Amino acid sequence: MFELFSYGDAGWGDEILQGLAITVQLAIATLPVGLCIGFLAAFASMSRARPLRFLGFGYTTIMRGLPEILTLFVVYNGAGLLINAALRWWAPEASPIDFSPFAAGVVALGMVFGAFAAEVLRGAFQSLDQGQVEAGRAIGMSSRQIFLRIQLPQVWRFALPGLGNLWINMLKDTALVSVIALDDLMRMTKVAVGVTKQPFTFYLLACLIYWAMCVLSELVLAQMERRANRGIRRA
Repeated sequence: MFELFSYGDAGWGDEILQGLAITVQLAIATLPVGLCIGFLAAFASMSRARPLRFLGFGYTTIMRGLPEILTLFVVYNGAGLLINAALRWWAPEASPIDFSPFAAGVVALGMVFGAFAAEVLRGAFQSLDQGQVEAGRAIGMSSRQIFLRIQLPQVWRFALPGLGNLWINMLKDTALVSVIALDDLMRMTKVAVGVTKQPFTFYLLACLIYWAMCVLSELVLAQMERRANRGIRRA
């Protein structure tokens, strides 16, 4: 059985590791995209302007109500059509552009992550003591200084547990990109199963790898939470 996991033509070890590398790269690339979308949607939902609030709440409501795999299909098929339509309008003689599965995965998972992160961040902002903001204004701090020195450090501490859970969920959701032909861990596992006809062995290996990534993430997140809460007295 261990020969199945060896390197070279006799085993599938190198293919599985290549798929694992793509899965990790996809998750890492999606995280900043999702956080940016989350902050923008959170700010929009807390805005005093009614159109922005409607836009922020509408985005989070719609995206949280759609299945992740459906969002992935819409982005993968629809984004390519929109890009090529815009390209034909701008330069009719230009060649069509292929929207890569990796880019589609980053965009789709980032949109989903951002919708849930927006609610976490909005709750964190609403948990802040507004007296601290007023005190910052009283001593002449600008809005940027208040955000960077007073609000953001506390928002990070309040939102970190929720964002950590979203990261772990997103790490597992990367398996969905296998349906759009991205050679991630799940797709390479399916290929190995199709060739060797040993589904239990390879799917069990995939389970263990995903579980190990989640456990490692939990250890890192626990350390980050301890650092974020340093100096905070526990009741």
